[in-house]
Amino acid sequence: MKAAPITNRQQTTHRQVPKLVGSRELFVKNCAPGGSIVMFSLVFGSIGIVMIGALVSWALGSSKLARAKLNSEIAFQIAESGVDYYRWHLAHDTDDYQDGTGLPGPYVHEFRDKDGNLIGHYSLIITPPPVGSTIVTITSTGYTVTNPNHQRKVQVQLAIPSLARYAVAANANMRFGEGTIIYGPVHSNGGIRFDGLAYNVVTSAKSKYDDPDHSGAQEFGVHTHIYPTDPLPPNAVPSRPDIFVAGRQFPVPAIDFAGISGDLAEIKSDAQANGHYFASSGALGYRLVLKTNDTFDLYRVNSLKSAPWGCSSSQSGWGTWSINTYGSSQTLLGTYAFPTNGLIFVEDHAWVEGQIQTARLTIASARFPENPSTNTSITINNDLHYTTYDGQDVMALMAQNNINIGLYSEDNLQLDAAVVAKNGRVGRYYYSSSCGSNYIRNTITLNGMIATNQRYGFAYTDGTGYINRNINYDANLLYGPPPSFPLTSDQYALINWEELR
Repeated sequence: MKAAPITNRQQTTHRQVPKLVGSRELFVKNCAPGGSIVMFSLVFGSIGIVMIGALVSWALGSSKLARAKLNSEIAFQIAESGVDYYRWHLAHDTDDYQDGTGLPGPYVHEFRDKDGNLIGHYSLIITPPPVGSTIVTITSTGYTVTNPNHQRKVQVQLAIPSLARYAVAANANMRFGEGTIIYGPVHSNGGIRFDGLAYNVVTSAKSKYDDPDHSGAQEFGVHTHIYPTDPLPPNAVPSRPDIFVAGRQFPVPAIDFAGISGDLAEIKSDAQANGHYFASSGALGYRLVLKTNDTFDLYRVNSLKSAPWGCSSSQSGWGTWSINTYGSSQTLLGTYAFPTNGLIFVEDHAWVEGQIQTARLTIASARFPENPSTNTSITINNDLHYTTYDGQDVMALMAQNNINIGLYSEDNLQLDAAVVAKNGRVGRYYYSSSCGSNYIRNTITLNGMIATNQRYGFAYTDGTGYINRNINYDANLLYGPPPSFPLTSDQYALINWEELR
């Protein structure tokens, strides 16, 4: 009998197939006594080593970062100390820009702690003021002994403010009438009545005063009569942004006008040494016509225009203050180049006009020894112009007595300069209707500043003088004043700070 064939089913039934081992069995097998402890130790030990390594690395990195930040902060403080040191140095020697060595920098100093331990150094580079400026630049680099390659650098600018910090600076009671517009700060050592429009702060050294223009009780140091008129002290000071756009302050410290005498004497000495000095003219004074090619024509003034019949005044020093322009009324003495130090001093009266281009000049007029009967004045009857208004053109007129605007002045007069009347006033004498059509003028525009010992003014309450008065403050004069211009302090002030990267 033949054997029956084996089917696929039967073959499958009798073949030995390896037993499939599941994950549970594998786990149980590997976790047998002895092998399980080793496995757990390897796994968790590896994890622990990784975590400990990460913590150590983090701790080392944090420590390194903390040390770097500490060194950086110490280096910064050292750099700041270098600035403080040189501010102190300038306070004791305002003109020393070489750290007392007489040699070029940089100047390196040690920095020690309170116990005398050396911590680091600072290195100073001092940039002196450019010609015509008071701005000193100090660059201080600080670094520690432990990490001298990590440095912090600070740069500051210090400057001494000039008298030209004000659009108007006065030493007397002042009145600014309607129609006056002023864009810079205004200050007086006396009281101020302001009925115009002030776009900057108006200050007075007086808390209250008796306004000489009317009777009545004392009024605020700075007040207005524009409706509604200010109340009287001790009432609260009202806010009047329609008059005082930036506000008003009083009392504040006074300005030293007496010191200007010393400035005039120094200008004379410096002009004799390296500028232009002209002794007494032997006539009425000098006329200077400035030109854009850095020269000026100098004339001797022999005669002035007479006042019309019936035109007179009892004001001290009154006259037309206007030069005849024909015949022998003036004599050309020569053409001179602007001096390198920018100083022109005349020991006589002076008339100034013309235009400058990229020039810095101070024209001063005085007679010494000072005597009220011989004090000299400067008069401007024709335009005195800059060419540029970015600080490249700067001019000052400094008179021992008055800064005058004469009877026969231009109808629309522009004066670009800082003007100083040491003993007198900046302004125009009173010319009545009997003085001809010139008694009323249209507009005077001053771009610069006014410093006046007595009450200034280009117009009077009866409508005579210049109808419109515009005083535009030249901010370039504050720290870049004309040569030898009076300063308001002998101490430097911080005007700019920055950290250099």
